[in-house]
Amino acid sequence: MDGLSESLTRLGLTGYEARAYLALTRRGVATGAELARLAGLPRQRIYDVLEGLVARGFAIIRAGRPLRYTAVAPAEAIERLLEERRRELADAERVASDAAGRLTATYEAGRDHTDPLDFIEVLREPGAIAARFAELQAAAQNEILVFTKPPYATPPAENVEGLKLLERATARSVYERSILDHPDALEAVEEFIRAGEQARLVGQLPLKLAIIDRRIAMFSLEDPVAGGDGLTILVVEHPALAALLEIAFDAVWESGEDLRARPA
Repeated sequence: MDGLSESLTRLGLTGYEARAYLALTRRGVATGAELARLAGLPRQRIYDVLEGLVARGFAIIRAGRPLRYTAVAPAEAIERLLEERRRELADAERVASDAAGRLTATYEAGRDHTDPLDFIEVLREPGAIAARFAELQAAAQNEILVFTKPPYATPPAENVEGLKLLERATARSVYERSILDHPDALEAVEEFIRAGEQARLVGQLPLKLAIIDRRIAMFSLEDPVAGGDGLTILVVEHPALAALLEIAFDAVWESGEDLRARPA
């Protein structure tokens, strides 16, 4: 009978109601106490369970003392249950249709809304910064201009996309002189130069910067309170800002020392 009990619960009866009804079908008439024993249910719960069966049309009460109960014919009882489920489903369909109609208008209006700051990204996690810089380099078609200074989200020696970029675009990079104190980083920069990068040295850079195709600017902003302990990067897709930052880049570039002319 376990399979029948599961079927009844799937149709909407509780587990106790299903067990009680199955037990009741095996007896013509039974008291609550008898049914609790037959169904293996807690005696203190049996009358609540029987009330549920009566309310759902699965059992009827026989007059007398004590009250006795009898099962309604299965085909009749299950049809009533199905009818109840059909009504619930029809109500749910009406509610769903109304909600979908009302929400669609809001949804369509939302598609027309644009955030005035959609062209700005703020990145703080080093892994996300490195991944975004790699994406921008991979998408560059014509030119990239870079201010490079510690801390490095992507160390020069690990900048694989930068080398690939040099196969199709020009690159000008300004490095802080402190890179001379890091042989591994300097060796990587020399590899970039051999691949075609133009590189210059300055004593100090105001920030980290990359300008891609005169359209996108990626730059660092140091927290004025925390100082250099954290790295916050902004990515702004705005040609006017990129043009302004390129003027600043060129001024620093002109003041720099050509890395290729550095004494060995």
